[in-house]
Amino acid sequence: MTPQDFPSRVASVAALAEPVRRALYFFVVAQPEPVSREQAAEAVGVAHHVAKFNLNKLEEEGLLEAEYTRPPGRGGPGAGRPAKRYRRASREIEVSLPGRRYDLAGHVMAQAIATAEETTVPIGQALSAAAKQAGQALGQQARDKAGGRPTTSMIVDAVNEVLTEQGYEPRTDGRAIRLANCPFHSLAQHHTDLVCGMNLDLIEGLLERVGPVPLQAGLTPTPGMCCVTITESR
Repeated sequence: MTPQDFPSRVASVAALAEPVRRALYFFVVAQPEPVSREQAAEAVGVAHHVAKFNLNKLEEEGLLEAEYTRPPGRGGPGAGRPAKRYRRASREIEVSLPGRRYDLAGHVMAQAIATAEETTVPIGQALSAAAKQAGQALGQQARDKAGGRPTTSMIVDAVNEVLTEQGYEPRTDGRAIRLANCPFHSLAQHHTDLVCGMNLDLIEGLLERVGPVPLQAGLTPTPGMCCVTITESR
């Protein structure tokens, strides 16, 4: 989730704070088929115009999708105009404060498990390689953000931007970049060595891919912060 995405995601989730709107949303998503305004209004016990307004609001916020269809068994001339029907939107909306990226950890671990099952590579080695690969993908994003022929300062800014998007909350502290938030916090609390090692491999992969830059990652466990710190290489 980028800082640019945050306002729209919060607005979408906030749309469910209104009780009638929330009830309509949960009714729609619980149905096996798209539902009409009339069906939703009757189920929730509100007037048709109230259901219409709130269903359209849920559609605007990306929580529902709509289609125009006739009821089953009715078609051809004289069947009337198609009715607007609503279903759950395919879009996924997630807001986490502080920022968490358990999906990224899950992808890295799934890749490691798949590699270990398909080869004779030990699971720890496979996890390290998968984390490096994920980090390199982030490093490519940073390279793209830095543009052509970037200065060291531009590369560092791009690295910080990508780390921010991943929830690390980077903060410059003299010659170091300290990561104020761990995107894998809960996992790291229960599996510290495993997750911190994965985290280090990921950030090392990012720095390797972003190109020549005088930065190196190291483990410096600090309460309340990410276990990895980025410092100037000598």
